[in-house]
Amino acid sequence: MTQDSCHGFRRLGCALLLACALAVAHAEGELEGELAIASAATVFQSGVVGLTAEVRFPQSERISEALKEGVTLAFDLEVTITRPRRFWFDADVVAFNLRRELSYHIISERYVLRDSNDVELGTYPTLTAALAELGKIDNLPIAVAPQLRGDGPWQVALRAGVRRGRLPDALRALVFWSDDWHRTSEWLTWTLAR
Repeated sequence: MTQDSCHGFRRLGCALLLACALAVAHAEGELEGELAIASAATVFQSGVVGLTAEVRFPQSERISEALKEGVTLAFDLEVTITRPRRFWFDADVVAFNLRRELSYHIISERYVLRDSNDVELGTYPTLTAALAELGKIDNLPIAVAPQLRGDGPWQVALRAGVRRGRLPDALRALVFWSDDWHRTSEWLTWTLAR
């Protein structure tokens, strides 16, 4: 093999690698848009702490295209309840994580929302409708009275996150090193009234 043919193979290899990287960048892209907790509150009723919140998840045409190309998005809602202590670290009372996934069903042309056990929670005609449903938390039980020992006060902290979930087989090998889709909101903290 001559030196010119070796350089030709290298150029071809670099061109193929660049083409793959561009395809991955199109399928992945940056996770654009707002990710914030608009409101949150807890109510202690009948021995159960219920969480009500509204989360604004990012929405863009690029996200819609990625879902339609087979990428799944995973959404997390992290909740912690702690009891502040004056002369020691805060006591962790509850750590709760609600996970859901959003995908696109190409045949029905609908967005499908599933829980962490792969149980379908609903289907939606638009990405806007699916994200609105994802962002509504209505009286979600996060703790029970026996977990709240002592006099309190207790601090509740809430954070939302979104990340890339499952990938189609064709993209999995190309994007294993990339994490451009992982974003989290700021923690929102308040005092739990009992």
